[in-house]
Amino acid sequence: MSIREAVLETLKKITDPVSGQDIVSAGVVRALNVEGDTVRFVFEIDPKNAKLMEPVRATAEKAAGLVEGVTKVSAMMTAHSDKAPPELKPKPKPSQTGPQAVPGVDRILLVASGKGGVGKSTVASNIAAALAAEGRKVGLLDADIYGPSQPRMMGVSGRPASPDGKTILPLRNHGVTLMSLGFMMNEDQAVVWRGPMLMGALQQMMGQVQWGALDVLVVDLPPGTGDVQLTLSQKYQIDGAIVVSTPQDVALLDARKGIDMFRQTKVPVLGLIENMSTHICSNCGHEEHIFGHGGVAAEAEKLGVPLLAEIPLHLDVRIAADSGAPIVISQPMSKQAEVFRNVAKDLVAQGRA
Repeated sequence: MSIREAVLETLKKITDPVSGQDIVSAGVVRALNVEGDTVRFVFEIDPKNAKLMEPVRATAEKAAGLVEGVTKVSAMMTAHSDKAPPELKPKPKPSQTGPQAVPGVDRILLVASGKGGVGKSTVASNIAAALAAEGRKVGLLDADIYGPSQPRMMGVSGRPASPDGKTILPLRNHGVTLMSLGFMMNEDQAVVWRGPMLMGALQQMMGQVQWGALDVLVVDLPPGTGDVQLTLSQKYQIDGAIVVSTPQDVALLDARKGIDMFRQTKVPVLGLIENMSTHICSNCGHEEHIFGHGGVAAEAEKLGVPLLAEIPLHLDVRIAADSGAPIVISQPMSKQAEVFRNVAKDLVAQGRA
């Protein structure tokens, strides 16, 4: 049993006084990361329960420190007014004016970035494949309409069928049901559309695709804070967003704007992922922080959201994406794949996926 698994098993013995469940199942413990002998996790609570939950947090921190191989534990408490285990949260009833549910889809998870080039699509494909490996029924919607890359990353080609001219049958690979505008266009063909055409295509892919029964639909958003993000946030019941950034300041500037957009549109931000966190030379083993280090972690703490993962810059991740088999599929036991698998396990444990 790994240190991470041992810590989770230990924390499951502690009861959440609010829900009566253990603190892992209740979704109180989030973003559990293990680095060597150091364990970090976030204790997310309703602000009105802060005094009640502080002793529980202290108990959890102490218990984790007793796990063999652990010498340092950091359990940071964050407070969100919308905190409640997903299974205990009543979902708003669909109305013609409010956000709509997608038939058959239990949860919708957005993967976003403030700017392009930070590896958002790579993160989305690996999280989707990792969730499928955890036994979840997963869909992946490539909503990056101007730059759809999921067909290549997921190793899927062909044109979706439409038996009645209205519904669209999605394609499937690596245990993931996939839909992308890239299936409808030639790979080198530009999408030259104005906003109304863009929104029409997005709503067709959300509402007319036969997704089937899904535990979670992962949506790979375009970069920025434009029409697609706003339409999804206003028209559909979104359960959470993950924001991807590199450690460099210019990427973090845009990531802050993305987080602010989600907060304005009442979409819960589940956490940040630092991509291209560090690079280790394959020849000499030297570690170098090409884009800086710790910027996303500091930003997450400042904004009061969890740091879900620090993903290294590694050649194998790029090769896997280009070859159509995400690293969690092509090299499931590698250290690079383990980072994505841990994010997926945390999302499942917290009832987010």
